[in-house]
Amino acid sequence: MPPAPPPDDRVLAARRAVGDRIRAARLHANLTQETVALTAGISRHSLNRIEYGHGSPLLDTLIRIADAIGVPLADLVRE
Repeated sequence: MPPAPPPDDRVLAARRAVGDRIRAARLHANLTQETVALTAGISRHSLNRIEYGHGSPLLDTLIRIADAIGVPLADLVRE
């Protein structure tokens, strides 16, 4: 099977927007990346990549991040 094509600009922009909302919610909750990552069961490096739009997390990971921050998932992925 051929590799998947790279994401288009709309997808990359949405990924960055989700990362921005995660970071804003985390900071609003006064939580560190380390704390959220540990609670969500991911590495701090992975959370950093997600926050800056360099990583494409699975839905399960987004749910765990939302739970770790204490916000509804919809708040992180809304358009």
